[in-house]
Amino acid sequence: MIEDIAAALSTHGFILRGGFNFATSDPPPSGPSGAAARSVLLVGQAGAAPWPHFLRWRESQLQTVANPLDTWSREVIGAVANDFGARPVSPSDKPYLPFQQWAVRAEGLRPSPLGILMHPQFGLWHAYRGALLFEDEIELPEPRDVIHLCDACVDKPCLKSCPVDAYSADGFAHETCLAHVRGQSGAPCRTGGCLDRNACPYGTAYRYPPEVQAFHMAAFAGL
Repeated sequence: MIEDIAAALSTHGFILRGGFNFATSDPPPSGPSGAAARSVLLVGQAGAAPWPHFLRWRESQLQTVANPLDTWSREVIGAVANDFGARPVSPSDKPYLPFQQWAVRAEGLRPSPLGILMHPQFGLWHAYRGALLFEDEIELPEPRDVIHLCDACVDKPCLKSCPVDAYSADGFAHETCLAHVRGQSGAPCRTGGCLDRNACPYGTAYRYPPEVQAFHMAAFAGL
């Protein structure tokens, strides 16, 4: 079944990002019938693979769609969930589900200094777009031990490239970042993405193209 789900997702540029069976001590969300889910498969992307599929969908819409990437992702993942008897959920669903915790558990990743999970292959250029919840346990491999690349990165260029030092040991200065991106001097961030994120030396083959980064930055800044 997992191979069939992966194949269905791949036609839209999505990939499976691991999964796990909920333990008896977990407070699991509900599955498709309302009973407790027993397992979860995470759905996401590596690099900008979904972008061409998303653009074709967006161009086919007869009117402007609010939150278009979320809307399209829900449609795609929802259709796959329907075909395989799962409940689809999204990181933006409210009440929020612990996607970051699920991702750590499914893939063994750890956060970078920017808060984005560092992947040993994709670097910072990946995302989780949804998950499939099942009411049966799925046979899944144990998460493998992965190298946390940030441990070997001495210079930490990701903390030195932002002109307003939005990221530091104190965390993310959201309002400072937002004011800069929206301001006159924020054009490089608006058109090319976060300078700190782009400074990371890992996973550069998967770096989002400038137009994709500009799309995400506009969504972040409400532009």
